[in-house]
Order: sequence, then C-alpha cells, then structure tokens
Amino acid sequence: MPAYHSTFLADESQDTRLVGNFAVLPLRTKYKGPAFPASSDYDIIDEVLDLFRANSFFKNFEIKGPADRTLIYGILFVSQCLNALNASTTQNEAVRVLTNLALDNFSIPGEIGFPLNSLYQPPRDKNEALFLRQYLAQFRQELANRLIARIYQDSNLPSKYWLAFTRRKFMNKSL
Repeated sequence: MPAYHSTFLADESQDTRLVGNFAVLPLRTKYKGPAFPASSDYDIIDEVLDLFRANSFFKNFEIKGPADRTLIYGILFVSQCLNALNASTTQNEAVRVLTNLALDNFSIPGEIGFPLNSLYQPPRDKNEALFLRQYLAQFRQELANRLIARIYQDSNLPSKYWLAFTRRKFMNKSL
C-alpha cells in the first residue's frame, strides 16, 4: 500500500509559490507571516494532521511534487512536537513547550543542519531564504496550535492515541 500524498498537488499550477522546490501553500492562520490566506476551510496544516498517523508507518515516500515536500516537513515537525510531550504534560505546559519549539531556531533547506537537504533545493538568494524562514515559522506556529487542539480535545491530558506515535519515525528522519 502506498503512502498518502498531498491533495494540493493538483492546485500547484495556479497560485502556489515555490522557494527552491518547497511549496508555499496558503494557510488558514491567526499568526503573522507571509502566507496567503486559504480560500477554503481545509489547508495544508489540516492535511498534515489528517495524514500524520497513516503516513508515519511508511519508511519510503515517493515525492510527486512540491506540495508533498511541504507535507513531509509538516509530518516531521508533528513528530518532533509529539516527542517534546509526555503523558503527564498538561495543556498549558504543552502550549508553552510547543510554542517555544515552533519559534526556536531551526534550519531551512540548504543550511548545514537541515536533515533533508538531499530532497530539498536551497533558496536562490537571501530574500527567498528569509521568506522561507518566515513562512516556516508561521507554518510551525499554526501547526503546533492545531496539534494541541487535537491532542487535548477530550481532557487536560494528551490523547494516548497521538502519543503512541512518538516512537515512529517517518522516512527514518527527524527535524
């Protein structure tokens, strides 16, 4: 059975901006950043959260386009977020921990510390690199916020069904 790919692959010909070969897709967000507002209720962050658990079982993933690269980055960031939590982390602690993780210094494609440089092309210049860093910061903040909403949906403690995926490594990689 093949892994699940992004549904935004079909939308790439219209208004998708590319930085290197990373798709900068519209977001439905409340955080400040360069992302365009999403025209529908379903955006790439919803897709990352919907496909995370199914795709985390796969060690191989065939990339069919730039939207898949954005999906991969989101899945790896969700995995990093789940590893920062444990079963006794309250919702307020999780907000603090994941907000710090989202805003913490992170590498972008083309930099030495980025683990997926073989799959991603670096930005062409410093302006594109700054744009990508700002987009990823906005993307990470919104993803962490929506992840908390899903994990703590039923109680003040995280869902064991989400935390069960802390040991899984998508594509044997981590951010």
